[in-house]
Amino acid sequence: MKFAIIAAGEGSRLREEGIQQPKPLVKINGEHLIDRLIRVFLDCHAEEIVVICNDLTTLVSQHLQLLSDQGLEGTSAPLKFIVKSTPSSMHSFYELSTMLDDAPFVLTTVDTIFQEEEFKAYVEAFERVVADGNDGLMGVTDYIDDEKPLYVGTDQAMNITGFYDDNVANCTYISGGIYGLTPSSLSTLNACVQRGESRMRNFQRALVSDGQKLKAHRFSKVLDIDHASDIEKAEEFLRRDATKDMSR
Repeated sequence: MKFAIIAAGEGSRLREEGIQQPKPLVKINGEHLIDRLIRVFLDCHAEEIVVICNDLTTLVSQHLQLLSDQGLEGTSAPLKFIVKSTPSSMHSFYELSTMLDDAPFVLTTVDTIFQEEEFKAYVEAFERVVADGNDGLMGVTDYIDDEKPLYVGTDQAMNITGFYDDNVANCTYISGGIYGLTPSSLSTLNACVQRGESRMRNFQRALVSDGQKLKAHRFSKVLDIDHASDIEKAEEFLRRDATKDMSR
């Protein structure tokens, strides 16, 4: 299985709030966001990890080159990366898509924070979902701490029935920004880009319209790092996760 990271955002809100590091290099409990994802993906036996970062600063691309050359803390990383600024996350995904067309993959943005054990369970569930003939498994949560959540409609079997900007369908879940997909999704992506779409939520709606069979997988909580205050919130969330692991 492949894994993909969109790390091409500018992090302008963080910079306005005094965080000078590019978002991928922001540290949570002493670990760069980009390093944390790569470590977790390696723990999930990643065949390949592909990343896109912007060309506005060399710090991130230099860091990725170092990881590619030397590995992550002594562990070799099957890492490939693209350095290119894009107008949206969907366009970043599009740039990565040529490296994702031959195997199922999990895609997320660099600032997605989740409990590691839950993510491993998600990856295992994604493998089962694909083996059963489905086209994707989307990470969802009933924890809402998003300025503009994307509500996810589901049936009793956790099949996804729709994506909504407003909770018009009395949805239990919102999108966690974790996408497990098969290469069949890329034709929908290409069509979205050709139509001038730019938002990932429109891509998700298009998957449903195109008849892709998507299921939802519940995470207890998923956080994003959009503001400086989110760093402390994420650190506390992960510390609680680590404490639970130690108590088992």
